[in-house]
Formats: sequence, structure tokens, C-alpha cells
Amino acid sequence: MDGTILVADDDRTIRTVLTQALTRAGCKVHATSSLTTLMRWVGEGKGDVVISDVVMPDGNGLEMLPKIATDRPGLPVIVISAQNTIMTAIKAAEAEAYDYLPKPFDLPDLMKRTAKALEHRQHNPRAVEVEDERPDDLPLVGRTKLMQSLYRVVARVMNTDLPVLIWGESGTGKSLIARAIHDFSDRRTLPFVTITGSELQDLEGPARVLARVKGGTLLIDEIGDIPEELQGRIVRMMDTPGEYTPRFLATSQSDLMAAMEAGNVRKDLYYRLSGATLKVPALRERVDDIPLLAEHFLSRIEKAGQAQRALSEEATEIFRTYSWPGNVRQLENAVRRLGLTSRALEITGPEVEQVLGSQPELEPIRSAGDTEKLGASVGRHLRRYFDLHGNMLPPPGLYARILREVEAPLIEIALDATGGNQAKCADLLGINRNTLRKKITDLDIQVTRRRKLM
Repeated sequence: MDGTILVADDDRTIRTVLTQALTRAGCKVHATSSLTTLMRWVGEGKGDVVISDVVMPDGNGLEMLPKIATDRPGLPVIVISAQNTIMTAIKAAEAEAYDYLPKPFDLPDLMKRTAKALEHRQHNPRAVEVEDERPDDLPLVGRTKLMQSLYRVVARVMNTDLPVLIWGESGTGKSLIARAIHDFSDRRTLPFVTITGSELQDLEGPARVLARVKGGTLLIDEIGDIPEELQGRIVRMMDTPGEYTPRFLATSQSDLMAAMEAGNVRKDLYYRLSGATLKVPALRERVDDIPLLAEHFLSRIEKAGQAQRALSEEATEIFRTYSWPGNVRQLENAVRRLGLTSRALEITGPEVEQVLGSQPELEPIRSAGDTEKLGASVGRHLRRYFDLHGNMLPPPGLYARILREVEAPLIEIALDATGGNQAKCADLLGINRNTLRKKITDLDIQVTRRRKLM
């Protein structure tokens, strides 16, 4: 790399690590713990790329982006932050930061992004003012790679007119993501309307819906549960929206592509809605976010006037190993209940077990001594899944959803065991290599080739 990098972070260790790494890569580095000093350097014309923390002793790094864009058009700014929420990613995107990374960041990854920023330093983004009146307490919290990747996609599609399909299990936060897309988009001053199939039952239903949304954002909830006849009305509504065309969003508990292939969803509807598809991970797929989420919910309880609470190590571990069939919504409800019933400032393990004991069965995700057969384990999960729906049946398309849940980890583990060698993996699984390639693509599985010592 060849260029001058301005680093602003109040953490001396981070400044030292970045200075050493960038210097070894061939860059000149100016590092500071002050935004005031950073802005002075920018004003003096120093630097080809800026790497800045958000929360600094003398200000907020994001609030400096518009001034940097005015003083030095085209200067790329990479934002790094320990505030790992969707709001940070969205605000960084709105202020048109060149890139955003959560802390703790992967140093090689940051180095690659810095090299890319140097190559494109002539690019001239236009800063967008962030409005303070928009909500900043959305419970979309996470520092895992899955959530950070989701935040970046949300930030990219926010100000487009693309329809967005948001799918994931119940309680993962699909509606919150839809609301965030609206609240931080150019349509935020227009209505946000959520509908279900029942509001399209009669012939005048689509017209009434379009009159309510008035060119704002229309969220169709659980699109996969809507009968085929009403799906046709949605297609016609999207094709002929009238005077004002709204932004179309939809949520689904199931993979809509699988539902389409099974004949439960019209192809023309699927292709109209899937301009961008967001997969919201289940809580069990991002276990490392559970303590962070619990802390977030406890903080909200405290702000509402309840006593300050914290989880003990034992309580945190029980939370981490619970199966969470109800996902983030279930976690929030459990934390709120503990905040009200806990006797001390520190929530204990037995208190957590008592609260979770009245919910679906407490079951570790991992168990070193587990000798249970796979079929029995799957059977228990399925029984609990059906029990969660009470007297109602789960959404249609269960067969395809269950197969996908089993198939994806099977292929991922087999690829890992064979060092990413697809020929060996196909042989191990007993399937055709072309079939394996198609499944890797369909299931969005990341393949990393490496030497496997066996």
C-alpha cells in the first residue's frame, strides 16, 4: 500500500496496532486520540484515508463525516465502532462513510479495506444529513458476523426502490428491520402500512390499501401464508399501483423460494418481491450475541424506571445454551420478567432456570456427553416447534424448511472435513458433484479451500 492514513481512536492499543500494521504495509500513519486534531489534519490536506472511531472524548466521529466531505471531497473514511447495533451501520451509511467495521475488528480484513479505499480515493460521496428525530433504540443488536453482514445489506437497500423480502423464524425481528428500512429511507415522512391477507379479501381491498399508504412503504406480513387468489391481487397491485407507487416489503417465516418451488407461492409474486432478500438469523445461529442482547434489554428496563440488574456468569451461560425457539422476542420477554422478579441486583442461574422452566423445555445447544440418536433429537425439536404454535398449525412449507435446516449444516461440516475440496465432499456425501455445487449456491454456503491434515 502507498499512502497516508489518518487514525483517530481513543484506545492507545488500537492506535499502536494500526500504526504498526499500516507502517509495515508501506503507509505513512498519523494517529491521534482527538477528533479536533483529526479535523485539523483533514483541513490541512493531510491523509489519503481516514480510519476513525465513533465515540471519542471530544465528539462523535459520525458527526464529523459531513464536514470531512465538505472540506475534502472524495476522502474515504472507514468508521470503526464498538457500538455494534444496526443504528451505527445505518448512520454510517447515511453519512456515506466509505466503510464500516464493528469492534473487535479483524486486522487483515481492515487492512484489505484500507487498501481498497486507497485505490478508490478519488471517489466523491455526497454526505447526507442524519435527522435526530428518528428512533435510535431499535432492539437490533449484535456483533456477530451474521448480524453485521445483515446491517450492511439493510444500509445498502434502504434508499433504493427495490422490493425487499425479509425472511426468518418467528421472533427474529423481521418487522423491526422492515420498520428501520422505512424510518431511515427517503420515504420516512410518508405512511408505513402493514397488511395481512385479510385486508385483501374483497375486490376493493387493494385500492383501499394503496390509498392508505400514499406512496410510503407497504409491508405485507407473512406473505407465504396468503392464499394463491390473494397473491394474484398483490401482483396486480404491484403492477398497477395508481398515482403513487409505494415501496413494497414483505416478511415470511419460511424460505419463499422453497415455497415457490413447492407450488405454494406464485412465481410472478416471488420474482416481484425478491428485488433484495434479507435472511434474518435465528438466535441459536448467533449465540455470541445473547449476552449483548440481554444487557440491552436490561438497560431498557432500567431506563423505564426499574432497578439496575445484571446477569451472573451462571445465568449468562444458561442463556447461551438455551435453545430459544421463540428467538429474540422470547429472550426479551424472559429478561423483562427477570428484571421484575429478581431479588438482587445480580440475576442468578436458578432464577433464570425458573423463568425458562415455564417456557419450552430448557435444552443445551451443545452437550459433550450427548449420545442421543439424530432422529430422536430432531423429533424432540419438532415436537417443541409444534407445541410453540399451540392449537394452530405451523406455516405451510414445513417439509422444505426442515430439510434445509438439516441439509445446510451437513454440507458445511462435510466441506470442512474435506478441506473445502468439493470433489471429495461430493464423494463423501454420495451425491453428484454438480448437485453439490447447486446446493452450495442455493443454500448460500461459503466454501474455503485449505489443506486438510488427515
